[in-house]
Amino acid sequence: MISLPFIYPLQVSATDFNMDSNTDPVAVIVGFAVLAVIIAGLIIFNSVKKPGVSGSSGGGGGGGTGAGGGRFFSSFALHRIARNIGLNNEQANMLSYVFKLDQVTEPEKSINTPALLDRHFRRAYRILEQGAGTEAEKQRKLAILFSTRNVLENSVIGGMSSSQQIKDDTVLIVNTGKEKINVHVISSRGDHLNVEAPRNVLGSQIKIQRGTRLSILFFNKSNKGFSFETRVIGYASHNGQPTMQLAHSNNLRFLAQRRYRRRQAVIACFLYLVYVEGAGKKQRLIVDKRRLQGNIADISVGGCSIKVLAPVQVGARFKVEFMQGDVNVAALGQVLRSNRTGMNTVVHVKFLKIPQRSMNLINAFVYEYGRE
Repeated sequence: MISLPFIYPLQVSATDFNMDSNTDPVAVIVGFAVLAVIIAGLIIFNSVKKPGVSGSSGGGGGGGTGAGGGRFFSSFALHRIARNIGLNNEQANMLSYVFKLDQVTEPEKSINTPALLDRHFRRAYRILEQGAGTEAEKQRKLAILFSTRNVLENSVIGGMSSSQQIKDDTVLIVNTGKEKINVHVISSRGDHLNVEAPRNVLGSQIKIQRGTRLSILFFNKSNKGFSFETRVIGYASHNGQPTMQLAHSNNLRFLAQRRYRRRQAVIACFLYLVYVEGAGKKQRLIVDKRRLQGNIADISVGGCSIKVLAPVQVGARFKVEFMQGDVNVAALGQVLRSNRTGMNTVVHVKFLKIPQRSMNLINAFVYEYGRE
């Protein structure tokens, strides 16, 4: 749990006021007003103190490396943003800790800039990882850190609602019937969305009739996907190159992304077949001592793809084991599908059960927060 700043109670006795029947009522009112101002000042002072994480000595730190050196953001404003994104209380407090640790003054800018957001979270990760406290408490805090980052990964704060917000040179995937053609945006300013004239695989221009309705898909710099419907307005030229003009849309739809961030990799691993023994309450999982060697091709905390030489049955359960640095990582997984590519079989594994420490190590690798 993220600890809130301490507010120390005032040690004041009633006799300290030394009031008698001759006390001026105006003076009493003024005295209480001054006291109220002092209390308010203490509350404000405590609210902007650099936060700590309970059970950890890593909450401090020197000068920040955040988005500015001015005043901190409003905690109330940040919690409002957090609620809109879908963060729970623990995650909202963790986000506040991360931003205050790095002296962030523009939280929305950081949330909308993946590289900047990862810089803040990477610093918080390393401080929490080196903090004091029990190993279990440390792993719990890291799990909250990564769950917060994952929610932000899939948030649509600062999202796009109009095709006029699309940046120049963005690649659009144009669906025309059964074909998918990639075109670059020339300009989104003005009455039309101007894009490169589409071409076929031979480089010849494709003439799509005016009025034809098209379905467009694209990804912004934050790797968030959007789609919209449009129609062909006409054709023109830009710097001597033919362009296609599309109607603007004010109804961009956000596309659901993978539940967890995934990273390409080449990691040696072992697969141990897991089978069920017994029935009912006496049922238990048995890990076979025989093992199959493979290489992880991509991974997330939700699962991984593994290249192996031997064929693997869909539905089979395996204990997946590999090294991350000098630490052993293990997870129970099930094969969802497999396909043959040359001499290899690529198996797609969904993790069914994974220890918290292994989950944190995988997340640190995926987000590139660890020291590799």
